[in-house]
Amino acid sequence: MAGGAFSALRRLYLSLYNWAIFFGWSQVLFLAVKTLRESGHEHVYGAVERPLQLAQTAAVLEILHGLVGLVRSPITATLPQISSRLYVTWGILYSFPETQKHIMVSSLVISWSITEIIRYSFFGMKEALGFTPSWLLWLRYSTFLLLYPTGIASEVGLIYIALPYIKKSEKYCIRMPNKWNYSFDYFYAAILALGIYVPGGPHMYSYMLGQRKKALAKSKRE
Repeated sequence: MAGGAFSALRRLYLSLYNWAIFFGWSQVLFLAVKTLRESGHEHVYGAVERPLQLAQTAAVLEILHGLVGLVRSPITATLPQISSRLYVTWGILYSFPETQKHIMVSSLVISWSITEIIRYSFFGMKEALGFTPSWLLWLRYSTFLLLYPTGIASEVGLIYIALPYIKKSEKYCIRMPNKWNYSFDYFYAAILALGIYVPGGPHMYSYMLGQRKKALAKSKRE
């Protein structure tokens, strides 16, 4: 009885969580496309800033879900992707307004939002109904073939564009001397982040290709 009640509460919570974030990303996509058509790419970030920040930051809960065993997704796959997106959302776009009018903000936001709309609706339907239609499963495991490269290229591009502004502003830097006897340079941290994308991007893409192969093969057997 207790196990059944916990399972029901788990499914209810995960269903509500996934559909709430689905609607958040739907708002991001709607505002991005609307603004892109009516005002141009320079105004996209201003239109989507708050819902983008909320939807992306809410993904932190997915790490907690994995840690406490609510979902089976491996932390090793979830943590790097969420961390990189949070870094771009807060550590680049929010922190350095000079990047906000670049056209790559539009490609970033559209790539992220389409990906997440599909992903959260997939898991939301799976938790709420216990199944997902074959077309949604195909979208879940196929659209990344295009959207992951466009998304990650936009992330890397925006970090690179931010470098001179990071260096000039010295924001988030800690200089010596100080009571901690510690220094930190955000400019070099950003360069390190770019370096991590070199092995990290292809590795994640290969991982998702493997997941696609398994998921689609399983659906054919069923």
